[in-house]
Amino acid sequence: MEPKLSTRIKSLSTSQTIAMAERAAELKSEGVDIISLSLGEPDFDTPEYIVEAAKKAMDDKFFKYPPIVGYKDLRQAIVNKLQRDNHLDYSIDQIVVSTGSKQSIFNAAMVLVSPGEEVILPSPYWVSYFEIAKLVGGIPVPIKTTIENDFKITPQQLEVAITPKTKLMIFNTPSNPSGSVYSKEELQALGKVLEKHPNVYVIADEIYEYINFTGSFASFAEIGAIKDRVVTVNGVSKAFAMTGWRVGYMAAHPTIAKACAKIQSQVTSGANSIAQKATIVALNGGKDRIQYMIDAFDERRQLMYQLLKEIPGFKVNMPTGAFYFFPDVSALFGKEFNAYKVNNATDLSMYLLEEAKVATVTGDAFGNPECLRFSYATSKEELKEAIRRVKKALKY
Repeated sequence: MEPKLSTRIKSLSTSQTIAMAERAAELKSEGVDIISLSLGEPDFDTPEYIVEAAKKAMDDKFFKYPPIVGYKDLRQAIVNKLQRDNHLDYSIDQIVVSTGSKQSIFNAAMVLVSPGEEVILPSPYWVSYFEIAKLVGGIPVPIKTTIENDFKITPQQLEVAITPKTKLMIFNTPSNPSGSVYSKEELQALGKVLEKHPNVYVIADEIYEYINFTGSFASFAEIGAIKDRVVTVNGVSKAFAMTGWRVGYMAAHPTIAKACAKIQSQVTSGANSIAQKATIVALNGGKDRIQYMIDAFDERRQLMYQLLKEIPGFKVNMPTGAFYFFPDVSALFGKEFNAYKVNNATDLSMYLLEEAKVATVTGDAFGNPECLRFSYATSKEELKEAIRRVKKALKY
């Protein structure tokens, strides 16, 4: 007899980024030469000075359960980082360390959103935002953007989207999948709208903060009038090439932080003890010690821009952060390639996987079905070969 699953899990979609990565890995295991541009994972190793800190933590026998909210010295390192880099003043009781920033986002949404309340999602959004909003009983409300305005929402769009049922906006800068970075002036303009709606909160996902080519970065919580309604989320997976270490954190109003600690105590407890100790060293070292990775991403960004612009039917803008391109490929819809009809971005993504042996992710997963996401978190040689294959598959 087939098990009867909950309506909750039946309504939840599988992450298409992970699904495509798994399909690419499956084909690779079968001996197919796949180039994966689907997963947002740096190809660098975790820096050695961070690895050494983990070894020391093991030598020092940090083997017991850590505190639910994270070690005190790690939370102090986070407080110091937020002061140094973001001009934000928090106390350690406002910091909660979690098993990755995704858990921080889920915790915050879980404690803020009641069933039936609306969650605004500037689109394109990271795939998990939509599903997290649903999972906590919220109603996702996307705000559509286009490549012509670099996939950024305007204050006018935000004002129109807010209703009496709005409780939360999940906001990402630098953005996955578009690579867009909001300036301080743009955040202030959005903040002016939010000032008028005191019941609306913001989860500001800043996981790509350091992978930013604009020369500056502004946190949403820097807007003083709404700071207490902003939950700042960050982590070490992307900038420090620590995806497998699973450490993220949030900074929030003490009441929100306490509520998130409460839910975490019943779900996962504290994050990995060794990884926490390594994270202290990562955060204390800051951006300067991983600048070589950021410089490499910038070189790849410049290369990828030139390569993608050469493909007829691809409308491309220059992203200013993260490590993704999100070209509009709708000009190819309705066309046929090698007897394969491309009706939408999902069709095109599957065609490129099967024909070009290049894994991408359909923009449908991010709320913009006209686009495809390409990750450039891999070598320049692989990027060149991948786009050569794409052009060949599209007969260009």
